[in-house]
This record gives sequence, C-alpha cells and structure tokens, in this order.
Amino acid sequence: MKAKKSVYIAYTGGTIGMRRGAHGYEPAPGFLEEQMARLSVLNSEDMPHYRIHEYDPLLDSSNMSPADWVKLGRDIMSRYQSYDGFIVLHGTDTMAFSASALSFMFRNLGKPIVFTGSQIPLCEVRTDARENLITSLLIAAHHPIPEVSLFIGHQLLRGNRATKISAKRFLAFSSPNYPPLGEAGVDLMIDRSRQLPPPSQPVAFDEVGQAQVADLRIFPGITPETLKGFLGPLQGAVLHTYGAGNAPDRPELLDVLRQASERGVVLVNCTQCLEGSVNMADYATGNALREVGVVSGYDMTPEAALTKLYHLLSRGLDPEIVRDQMQQNLRGELTRPTLQS
Repeated sequence: MKAKKSVYIAYTGGTIGMRRGAHGYEPAPGFLEEQMARLSVLNSEDMPHYRIHEYDPLLDSSNMSPADWVKLGRDIMSRYQSYDGFIVLHGTDTMAFSASALSFMFRNLGKPIVFTGSQIPLCEVRTDARENLITSLLIAAHHPIPEVSLFIGHQLLRGNRATKISAKRFLAFSSPNYPPLGEAGVDLMIDRSRQLPPPSQPVAFDEVGQAQVADLRIFPGITPETLKGFLGPLQGAVLHTYGAGNAPDRPELLDVLRQASERGVVLVNCTQCLEGSVNMADYATGNALREVGVVSGYDMTPEAALTKLYHLLSRGLDPEIVRDQMQQNLRGELTRPTLQS
C-alpha cells in the first residue's frame, strides 16, 4: 500500500470556521477543528492525513496585514520539508491579496499552497465550506502544482491571477486574464499546461519588511492637489486608470506624476477594467503617462500589482530596478504582449 500523503492546514480565520453568535458570525477558537472531526469523509482512504494549526488570534481577513503575510510564509517554510502540500484557510475578502503576496515571497516553490475558504461557515447545513475544504485537501495531497493557488466554488485559480467578484455567490472569485488551473466537476481536472514549470533550485522564502505603497482609482475631476497629497509619503503607487491605461493628460496632473517619479516613487499603471491589459501606446492620454515615468502593469490584478510592488520595494531595491521588475513576469502574474511599442 502507498503511504498516505500529508497536508498542513494553516487556519488563519475567516467565515469557514465561524459560528453564529449574539451579533452574527464570529471566530471561535477550536470550533473549526471540532466541525472537521465530525466529517466522516475526512477519514476516507482517499483523503490525506492532515494537521491543522489554528492561529491565535483568528483574524477576519479584513484585518490581514503584510506582517500577517510574513507570519504565514514563515509558518509554511518552517514545515516545507515535512508535508506534501499546504492549505491556507482564509477569509475571502482579502484572500487574493494574501495569495498574491505569498506567490512573490516564495521562490522555486515545488509544492502546492492552496488558499480556500467559504461564503457560509462549515457548521451550517447548507454551506460551500465542505466541498471547498475536501477538494483543496485532495489537490494539495495528490496534485504537485508548484505554485500558490486558490480554490473556490469548483475552480482552481492561480493565486496572483485571482480577484474577488462576488459577496453572495459560491463562485466568489474570477481569473479574468488567465484560464483556471483546474476545475472540479464529476472529475477533478487539472490542466498541467497552465501551471508554472517545476523549480530547478531549492525553495527559498524572501521575508519582506516595510514599504509605503498604496493604490488610487483615477476618477473624473481628480485634482492636482488630491494627487499630490496622495503621492506625498509613498515609495510606490498603483494607478487604476481607464480602459487600456488612460488618464487625464492635463499638464498640471502630469507634472505631479513627473515630480513624484523623479524623486523615486514607482508608479504602476493598471486598468480599472476587470478584463484586459494596459497598453499605453494605444492612446495619447496613455502615452502621456509613460512619458512622465509611469510603467505598465499590463494585465495584473490590483491585488497582484499592489503586493508585488510591496514585495519589491520592501527589499530596498533601487526604484529603476523595481520599475523594470514590475513589468516582468516573475510568478505567472502577468502576460506581456510580444509586441509593445
């Protein structure tokens, strides 16, 4: 008989393990493990051994911070050699941020790290938690996908390509610019051609420090004063622009961006559209941004762009290096067109 696979579950918090309290759903230490112990299917021969580590305190994902990303990464790295795969149980609100952040912090990842959670707690009769948890365990144990992924509502998505699109549907996430890595239907179908290649070097984890980054949604009527005040204390910013990367090309606004770029602020252009890519050569308004030092984020999600910027800047890299790296495909997070003028 083949030895059972072993999966480590990092339980950070989120709806999946909550119970109903006097003021609504709330975290309850030990409650999720109790609920999982009642699921006889987890004792099936087809299921892996698992160990669940409950974080203290359990966090609503709205309270997740970069320090929590580092804590989570350290936790997985310290157990990397002991398990075949890893699951992160996480609230859905900021799951895409955390999955993106870990994808950049781990280099040469050779084992699956699967983020999952639910819209309804596991304790409820009608819940999406059961299938998300069971399928994530099977993926982490039996499919050596060498990257950070996210499984919700029958789809396995690349972690840094996922974004939350619904607060009420079980299929709460989408990967608008990259196809799913797999889908769970009658069969669990994993498309290996869409995965990152297996690593040729040992896994490494890059701890990150502090960086002053933020993002700003460009809107009609934005003033130079607003833009200047926003950019003042920052090392980097993601600018959410219109369409293919367009923004007002009024001289007073462009001057604020030019000054920020010249003092070392890394400015990254991402589209407000759910689907599509930035191409600043398409329109004069986009080209004007490029001329004042704004670089393209291509088709990155807002979550991937922000966490990538945080990751690079917190390592103390020169702004010019960060600008170049933001335009490179490091962990499968962007598609750079072959021809880009």
